[in-house]
Amino acid sequence: MTNHCRLAIWSPFLAAAIILFSNRAAAQVNPWEFEVYPYKTQGRGTVELEISNAVVPNGHRQGDNGTAAGTLPSQAMWYNQYELTYGITDRIEAAAYLNLALPRGGGYQYAGSQYRLRGRLFDEDVLPVNLGWYVELEWRRTPQFDTNQLELELRPIVEKDVGRFSILANPKFEKAIFVGPDKNMGFEFGYAGAVYYRWTRYFSPGVEIYGATGSLDDTPPLHTQQHYIFPVIWGQLPHDVEYSIGPGFGLTRGSDRVIVKFNLGFEGFVGALAGHSPEGSWFF
Repeated sequence: MTNHCRLAIWSPFLAAAIILFSNRAAAQVNPWEFEVYPYKTQGRGTVELEISNAVVPNGHRQGDNGTAAGTLPSQAMWYNQYELTYGITDRIEAAAYLNLALPRGGGYQYAGSQYRLRGRLFDEDVLPVNLGWYVELEWRRTPQFDTNQLELELRPIVEKDVGRFSILANPKFEKAIFVGPDKNMGFEFGYAGAVYYRWTRYFSPGVEIYGATGSLDDTPPLHTQQHYIFPVIWGQLPHDVEYSIGPGFGLTRGSDRVIVKFNLGFEGFVGALAGHSPEGSWFF
């Protein structure tokens, strides 16, 4: 393997290490969205349903700690999200999310909604890396699940394929807007990244990283930040059902200690409304 390949494979983890030891204010990782977005989008007229699940077997017993941004504790919390994505064009897709949560000893609760646009720039492999963009509005139920009701999230999407490896980076910039105690504060920084190895269509390994370092205007101690690493397996089952599953391990005291995620995606479950096949997948 050439030095260039080694650098491409390890660059997301080197970037995460730099962020991990930087002096920035603490923020929350979105527990409904343990997903790293690729460059490719849904094809025009195609629809995807994705169900994302995460459970915290070893978390915090008080609210506003770990993945819990509100008053409810993260310990034994189940996070459940339903995402419906539609390909507006071959380069732009829109999605709506329904977020639910099951606290320990309680019933399912509505936690919030998200609405986003995602797109890709240039044709594939025209640049040394493939670039995309992502804009999202998040509405959270307060005070149970967050202190801010409405947030704006922006993220560039960077992807590079090296042989059978795919390297993805999603830096995230979040800001409370209009309402909430942090509406007059600046952007907070977070990240999602991954290295995947395309072994077989049905079973492939990967490593994902997620983190939140906080306000770009503040300097909290490292232990209040959240950083996670997930060894995962992923693949495509018959009937265009995609899956991603794996345990996540917190790397700081501010993180939950163990999280397990299990995501399912149903490509084209409504059919290709415009006669196009789905394009938002890496599978071969």
